[in-house]
Amino acid sequence: MNKGSKLGTIIVAAGRGERMGTANKLFLPLRGKPLLAWSVDTCHRCDLIRQIVITLNSENLELGQKLKEERDWSKVTLCLGGARRQDSVREGLHKLSGCDWVMVHDGARPFLTLDLIQNGLEIAMETGAAVAAVPVKDTIKLADGDGLVRETLQRDELWAIQTPQVFMFDIIAEAYQELSAELTDDAAAVEQLGYKVKLYMGAYNNIKVTTPEDLALAEIIAQNI
Repeated sequence: MNKGSKLGTIIVAAGRGERMGTANKLFLPLRGKPLLAWSVDTCHRCDLIRQIVITLNSENLELGQKLKEERDWSKVTLCLGGARRQDSVREGLHKLSGCDWVMVHDGARPFLTLDLIQNGLEIAMETGAAVAAVPVKDTIKLADGDGLVRETLQRDELWAIQTPQVFMFDIIAEAYQELSAELTDDAAAVEQLGYKVKLYMGAYNNIKVTTPEDLALAEIIAQNI
């Protein structure tokens, strides 16, 4: 990364936690530390990151402010997210100042590493957009609405997409300015504009905590890192 380049990070944490059964999912404890704090702490100690914006829903803004003060997150700005993921990212982009690059990460993925950040930046500098992903291990079948198999997909061409996702600021800003359809993946917005997105190796333990079962798995992973 060039010394003059500035990286801003958006931590998406405005979800309602419906599958977890609580609106405060990201503040549940994981090995004695709030789930959200795992990824934010990693970003905060990363010298490449200049600014961190955390998008939260209205019920959690107060909890977020308390956590920011307790953990002395001097890089962090809190932001009210939107109804959809893309609305939250768009709001986060408005809060970043003077950034050349943007990294978007799910607050529900606690096991972010400095290597994932560094590698994402390096790959993004090749095409303007880079996405962490892992090769799919299972056989994937495409089915119709009745559950009948239409096609068995080639597993060696399939990747499970994760975050972080790293973009040139101008590219992701343009993508979200033009976006109207609902998407669950930031890179998909960039792809729609015709930009090339390059995958780089993520990590199988870079899980997204969505259900109680995920949280139980995260406890096991956290014991071994």
